[in-house]
Amino acid sequence: MGSSTVLSEGKEIYKEIKEISSKGHSIIIVAGGAEGIEKHYQNINREIKFLHLANGNEVRYCSAEEMEHIYDAYNNTIIPTLKRDLEEVGLKTYIQCGSDHNVVQGKQGPPLKVKKNNRNAIVRDSLYGHYDSCDTSLLDSLLEEFDVVCLTPPILGQEKNQLLNIDADVLAANISIQMKAHHLRFVTGTNGILKDVNSPYSTVKDIYNEDNLNYVKGRMKQKVRAARLAIREGINDVCITGPTMSREHSTWFWDIDTYNEEFDLINKVIRIPSVSYDESELANYLNQNIKIPCVKNEVDPAGNVVFQKGTGRHTLMLLGHIDTVPHLWKVKNNNEIITGRGVVDAKGCFVNFLQMLKDVEVPKDCQLKVIGAVEEEVSSSAGAYYVRDNYKADAVIIGEPSGEKNLTLGYHGLLKLGVTIEQAQKHSASKNNLSVADHFYKIRKEMENRVGAVDPENVSTITKVTQHKDANKDVIKGIINFRISPNVENDYIKDIDLKIADDVTIEVLRSTPGYINKRNCTLVKSFAKSFANKGGKCNYLKKTGTSDMNTLATNWIDVPIVAYGPGDSTLDHTDEEFLDYKEIESARGILKDAIHNWFSKKTEVV
Repeated sequence: MGSSTVLSEGKEIYKEIKEISSKGHSIIIVAGGAEGIEKHYQNINREIKFLHLANGNEVRYCSAEEMEHIYDAYNNTIIPTLKRDLEEVGLKTYIQCGSDHNVVQGKQGPPLKVKKNNRNAIVRDSLYGHYDSCDTSLLDSLLEEFDVVCLTPPILGQEKNQLLNIDADVLAANISIQMKAHHLRFVTGTNGILKDVNSPYSTVKDIYNEDNLNYVKGRMKQKVRAARLAIREGINDVCITGPTMSREHSTWFWDIDTYNEEFDLINKVIRIPSVSYDESELANYLNQNIKIPCVKNEVDPAGNVVFQKGTGRHTLMLLGHIDTVPHLWKVKNNNEIITGRGVVDAKGCFVNFLQMLKDVEVPKDCQLKVIGAVEEEVSSSAGAYYVRDNYKADAVIIGEPSGEKNLTLGYHGLLKLGVTIEQAQKHSASKNNLSVADHFYKIRKEMENRVGAVDPENVSTITKVTQHKDANKDVIKGIINFRISPNVENDYIKDIDLKIADDVTIEVLRSTPGYINKRNCTLVKSFAKSFANKGGKCNYLKKTGTSDMNTLATNWIDVPIVAYGPGDSTLDHTDEEFLDYKEIESARGILKDAIHNWFSKKTEVV
């Protein structure tokens, strides 16, 4: 956050930070100090000293004496102002200079070549530094205790324990890399990077690696360097916004060589992290940056991003999801493949859905609704439940990887049981002692037998076990997932006895039935015709996982639902996810024809 933003009268930025914090996200603010330093020097009636470098640039002179005043400037202007404004919106705030408590350490930069009285000279005592490391353990601890943790320059020199000045943007970029941040925002006083500095709305939307940035002037050059450092070394998405975090006037940086019309969007969508409960950045990016004639778009109250083309009475819904499971790695791509978290499950499928908004002509009496749902990868399934209860459709295609040559007709359901056992503590060497862990695994076996009697085709897995002591009791809590086949009745749960013993509690955390779609509906026939037109045959799949298909099917009784999309689903949730561009294109062709066939059938004159 630039010092001009910190010291301005505008407070909108703090409401935005409050909103991010209210969703449970961790926030680190790195604040610059140029205006604060200037203000402090005015207050102490001292002249700010600059050095004129041999390359023509100008930098602040940071002798040991000046560094003491710069340190005071942060502590007397930036830090109290920022802390006050954050706390006024109700945020519990911790703030300090990076040098304090050895949080951020650096190395002193080399002597500077300067121009002095039109002659070349060397300055050796200017204490500027390069970032070396930060105490991630301490920052993690502070983030657990406070809503917002704020840092400012200067940092601490490793060799001589002296204060070192550092550019705040570079400091922010390095901290985001080392803390493995998911998002980095440079909040400035302008509307992102401007093509023309005299035109405040000439914002450059996207900057790629090979773009020529000759139009970038002044201090913006340093922000660009910092942004490029962050996308090159980090796993985060990077955007320069201003003077709030409004995405309408912002510049996105992409670790992509250059624009590629066919695969530009999937490269960007994969590079915006969206682990479950953190989908809003991606949803808002798509909502504000995808503008297609005759397509309406919005983010609904659940956080789903929704696109609609056409207003007719026959609705075909394409329902994907934009969240992923955790653990990110550096997104990479070449001319053949792209790899990154969520590319298979299931951003690749959803991007193909978005492509249909351009490629498919929607008949007058029809509409195509494309939705990117939130929280598909967690039990809440908030996005799908909102869709089920607030939208309607005549048929639905779920965006999940089936492989280009397959169509998924159904999924197992999910019975999630939370098991809690509390038993009196005993010595582990006691005769016939049954530990609480032994007890848990016996109960798992018993529940497998009971569920198996209702559904012999179920698949069970323990997904979580924790154990602790509570006074004189041993307590174990575990979660057992049962994947319920589509063959059992929807109310199967009434036939499963959940009572074991007084010291055992079994809670149903989720009970979603399995679902299988019939082959003889218009939607499946539309796909079959599409496969045939491509010279292939449709292979039908039934999967043991669970998807948003199951959630919709609980209420949308007579609505045909299938799942289709590129990718090998055995790579789901692994760190080996990748998609082949050829498969993406091929699946787009199959999908486009299937949608065309479905619309044609719905509008044909009988």
